[in-house]
Amino acid sequence: MRVLVTGASGYLGGRLCHALVRQGYSVRAFVRSSSDLSCLPPAGEYEGALELAYGDVTDFRSLLAACSGCHVIIHSAAIVEPWLPDPSRFSTVNVGGLKNVLQAYKESETTIQKIIYTSSFFAVGSTDGYVADETQVLLLLLLLVIHSAKSFCTEYEKSKAVADKIALDAASEGVPIVVVYPGVVYGPGKLTTGNIVARLIIERFNGRLPGYIGYGNDKFSFSHVDDVVEGHLAALNKGRPGERYLLTGENASFMHVFDIAAAITETKRPWFNIPLSVIEVYGWISLFFSKITGKLPLISPPTVYVLGHQWAYSCEKAKAELGYNPRSLQEGLAEVLPWLKSLGLIKY
Repeated sequence: MRVLVTGASGYLGGRLCHALVRQGYSVRAFVRSSSDLSCLPPAGEYEGALELAYGDVTDFRSLLAACSGCHVIIHSAAIVEPWLPDPSRFSTVNVGGLKNVLQAYKESETTIQKIIYTSSFFAVGSTDGYVADETQVLLLLLLLVIHSAKSFCTEYEKSKAVADKIALDAASEGVPIVVVYPGVVYGPGKLTTGNIVARLIIERFNGRLPGYIGYGNDKFSFSHVDDVVEGHLAALNKGRPGERYLLTGENASFMHVFDIAAAITETKRPWFNIPLSVIEVYGWISLFFSKITGKLPLISPPTVYVLGHQWAYSCEKAKAELGYNPRSLQEGLAEVLPWLKSLGLIKY
């Protein structure tokens, strides 16, 4: 079986390619000509199991050509940033890319048996004061109907919510699409914006983030990258077309993440809290310098807006139907910290 992976050069996509070829799949990695391919399996490691297809999800013709001879599409390509100087990029890539995948499915001369679409917990919506499951969709659809600028924390969140509706509409029309929703993905791999846990730990252990972010009122569902990969493979084999699966994990605050990191490394915990209002000011300053340097900031005002909410989810459906088995934060961070230390990015 040949699997097309979009976003194959990304943090999640690269590890998906590794896992797929290890399990005996023939993989076509869809990448841009300018992509960093260091996270893909090296040439010759899995002889004949992985090939590259160059193009872009926003370029329909290149995507359609890449679909030729494939049986499954894993669409993991996306812009994962809290802020961009050109916000239209979120819609172009995250919404337009999915539309192109669905159109390529309809026009492809081969028989695509299934599409696995990598959405995001953001598409499910915030969960202030409760834990959500896959049934939380009506509120998001309502927000899209009566959308105002304040309905979403970030343009990324908005784009994933819009794309989610498109995916569900396609499923209702009979497209064999399975939608998976990772939480905050963390673990070894590329230090992209998507790997925010590793990046914040680096800031923490290098003294650039001396205190806790906020007062622990935030709550996120943390997903180890390898658990998310296994969830994708399970969705490929067991996922029911038209269904949604939360590939989330332990629900906790970033304060708890820092506390676990301190316990594992036997270092001191932060001794004070940085109010979100102060973090927001820092975010605005970071945006100012970003416009000068051209480098995207680690923390921007939209990041703070996200931290002002809770994003807690249940993955019981994925456990029951897919055999999804996420590890705890303690287990996951016990991997991440030595990995960062081995790269010389933190010391303890």
